[in-house]
Amino acid sequence: MRGIDTSERPVVFIWELTQACELSCEHCRADAQPHRHPDELTTSEGKQLLDNLTEFGSGQLVVLSGGDPCKRDDLVELIEYGTDLGLSMTLTPSGTDALTREKIEALSAAGLKRLALSIDGPDPESHDDFRGEDGSFEQTMRAAKAANDAGLPLQINTTVCQRTVEGLPALRELVGDLEAVLWSVFFLVPLGRGRVLDPISPERSDEVMSWLGTVSEDEDFAVKTTEAPQYRRVLAQGATENNRRGGVIAGDGFAFVSHTGELYPSGFLPESVGNVTEQNPVELYRESELFERLRDRDELEGKCGACPFRSVCGGSRSRAYAYTGNPLASDPLCPYVPPEYDGPLPAQEFADGR
Repeated sequence: MRGIDTSERPVVFIWELTQACELSCEHCRADAQPHRHPDELTTSEGKQLLDNLTEFGSGQLVVLSGGDPCKRDDLVELIEYGTDLGLSMTLTPSGTDALTREKIEALSAAGLKRLALSIDGPDPESHDDFRGEDGSFEQTMRAAKAANDAGLPLQINTTVCQRTVEGLPALRELVGDLEAVLWSVFFLVPLGRGRVLDPISPERSDEVMSWLGTVSEDEDFAVKTTEAPQYRRVLAQGATENNRRGGVIAGDGFAFVSHTGELYPSGFLPESVGNVTEQNPVELYRESELFERLRDRDELEGKCGACPFRSVCGGSRSRAYAYTGNPLASDPLCPYVPPEYDGPLPAQEFADGR
């Protein structure tokens, strides 16, 4: 975040290359299908998108996601093209047999800066059950080793919900064993197939985030949360390291292009402000009304709007949208109530979670 004006450029720009994927993950935002959509951005349209992203400035971080981006045969070509433009190209593939050692070596040679693999259980049984395919855990382990052998920095992504939360301590050990540089912990947003999963309770989420803070201090790898900006509030209350720095939330430091070119504040906040095949994504990010409102913390409503930590947190705009249809409403995952606040509280949408 240091030195980045999020009104001018995102910290993270995600392009969903495809919704095609062989897995049937229970939390899937995209409702991924086995086959590619006929209206996906073409290779030439994708290259034009990457060209446009250079207008954000040098080294713009671009995450290629899916579905499974390995379903596209132009994946290596796109990474090489973006790298040649000076973009920082990273990738979040699925743990399938498409992610071979040869593929990972080709991705590294094309200039890929980081490979992010998802692990949602510390053993084959728990991970494969969550991912909906036997063998996914072992395929992911092989991909992690291949990334290490190729000298490619490795990130591990983990979903937190009722089914996975008890496995987090064991996953912590696994992340260290895999020599990952970052553990990205995603707190469930009920979208797509994820609607059928149970989130943890707000009180439990604060406990998990406090624990993650100690993990970040004790381990060699970094820790970040996704769709859980209250992590920064929890750390600030604990008076640990540099915890008054803000982070990204949907539309403020974060942007997402769908497989068909629609620009959203986040993949979990699917309100389009335009299509990148028709409008410049840089202008859409900087000037669209929705993005401008999401970047103004004084626009927040309810207890999020009254919160003294709103400048460092801001709440998950995606979760607020998923539960209320209003992206500026209070984040129902956060249990904190500002001392001076006496207005309405978010609906009790969460199970006890304990």
